[in-house]
Amino acid sequence: MHESTISRRELLKRGALGTAALSAGSLLSAEGAFGRSGGSLQTVRWISPRGTLQVMDDFNLWVPVKMGYFKNLGIDAKLIAGSVSDALASTKFVAQNKADMGYPSPGVLTSSIDSGIAVKSVWDMISGQVFDFALPLNSKITSPKQLAGKRIALGSTGWKVIVDPMLVELGIDPKSVRYVAAGAQWTQAAATGKADAALAWEGLRAQLAGQGLKLKYLIGTTWSKHPSNVYSVRASDLSDPAKKELYTRFLQGVIMGLEFTRANPRAAAQITYESLPDLKKTLKPQLALDSMLELAHAYGTSHIRGQGWGYNYRAGWADYLKIVKDLGQTKKLLSTSDVFTNELQAAANKKANVNRARSDAKAFKLNAAFSKTKVRAGFKM
Repeated sequence: MHESTISRRELLKRGALGTAALSAGSLLSAEGAFGRSGGSLQTVRWISPRGTLQVMDDFNLWVPVKMGYFKNLGIDAKLIAGSVSDALASTKFVAQNKADMGYPSPGVLTSSIDSGIAVKSVWDMISGQVFDFALPLNSKITSPKQLAGKRIALGSTGWKVIVDPMLVELGIDPKSVRYVAAGAQWTQAAATGKADAALAWEGLRAQLAGQGLKLKYLIGTTWSKHPSNVYSVRASDLSDPAKKELYTRFLQGVIMGLEFTRANPRAAAQITYESLPDLKKTLKPQLALDSMLELAHAYGTSHIRGQGWGYNYRAGWADYLKIVKDLGQTKKLLSTSDVFTNELQAAANKKANVNRARSDAKAFKLNAAFSKTKVRAGFKM
């Protein structure tokens, strides 16, 4: 879910990209944003911030693709892998009309807007903090506020822009910590005591456990109100009623994918898992389900709080915007209206065919492998 010079796939040593994704380079020859495909279907090209789609993160998109929800809504959804080398690809390609909807982190979104890339969030995927801190099992740290003066391991020095705002939110001066750039071994640095903590995120915890890393966590959603990755579109499109209606239909499909998952998590995991051939080589079904459940719970943040799926919280954004301005990550103080709108989110939540998604989920037949998997106790979204 996160941009850097090192992709998550590289960090987890998952191997080469699968054929399920188009390359970022192939975007140059892709059809127009609102070109027709498959008869009367309108194409919406969604671009990931990752250099791969071979992760469980995008289950909310794979489900409506495989269950036909996007097609029924008149949409041909193209899921596209982003660029490993260009952290701003998920916003630049949208602004350049080479993609229609990106999935940038708050840092990339705000720095893009600050630099003149005219995009805006229409959907906050988590409506809260996706990032966590991993600690050695024997660590005496029990609160994130105790990270002041400690060593924090990162996969890349570029991740500093992620952690700095988190520390400021906690009342910690970022200059008081020592960042340890450990490359692909950044989580091992925490597990072996070479760092006091390491940056982690929801969806990664289960994968690290599957690799045998013994860590405990400070879960970001329990103490941070900052936003996470969003679905952003060209700001100019939000002045066009036809384009707003198209994006609203796309978000209706996303909601159906989330409601399907809420009703039958194992079915959603199976659909996603079977859509990603490379992922099947590295994750067992139970581990894939566990990874998805971490994210699914986080994706349900605003839904659980009664605001529907994908709500952008003004207070969290306002605090984040001030912090990144004070840190110099943006040159000017952006207003919340510069960064997001909840107009499409509200419309999509009202119109989505939730009953059909729930009914389909309950009727879904699991295969032998996923029939053996278990949903952790207390899961909700």
